Amino acid sequence: MPTIVFASPKGGAGKSTSAVLLGTELAASGAAVTIIDADPNRPVARWARLPGLPANLRVLDDVTEKTIIRVIDDEASRVAFVIVDLEGTASRMIPYAMSRADLVIIPTRASTLDAVEAVAAVREVKQQEEAFRLKIPATILFTCTSAAIRTRTLQSIEKDLILNQVPVMSVRLNERDAFRAIFSFGGTLRTLDKTSAPNIPAAIVNAEAFAREVVTILRTARAGVAA
Repeated sequence: MPTIVFASPKGGAGKSTSAVLLGTELAASGAAVTIIDADPNRPVARWARLPGLPANLRVLDDVTEKTIIRVIDDEASRVAFVIVDLEGTASRMIPYAMSRADLVIIPTRASTLDAVEAVAAVREVKQQEEAFRLKIPATILFTCTSAAIRTRTLQSIEKDLILNQVPVMSVRLNERDAFRAIFSFGGTLRTLDKTSAPNIPAAIVNAEAFAREVVTILRTARAGVAA
């Protein structure tokens, strides 16, 4: 079953938030999901200990460089989706996890400096493709964007990335209090109390679109391999 790896060389890019949003949306569709928290700060594991964890989603955080490949393989054999939240710094776990990835998602904020780091992460994936002789699809996900406007900075960055043939997701995760609230109160966007954050329905729509695009990318990649 598909393994989706979240990797980002910079902290604060929304990596763990993106991983949890994807996991909970896939779980909401009825799929069995495992999120492997390989970030030393264990943000996903902390969220999982709060009330409201979906019954068909589990979080594993007891992984090391020596065990991560085995854990990914074991989970991929029993659940529909495996999501790996990697640490943001250099680690031997990063290439190991990427060697099992059906898709690597690189979250980044819409700034030129962050985009440069994201492109470097894409190059890291390409290096792992060569090292493991595998095809590893990778894409950049813009996070913490404005829901109201598409800034000139974001437009310029997207244009440069596309011109340089760097894959970019069409869906962007907006800056939303609801995304932060689930890490404070637990559960999912759908189980949040309406007083916990404003405009929760819009946050759900955004997260649903994100999950749909991830599934579409996975299907397209699989179809390409089959062909």
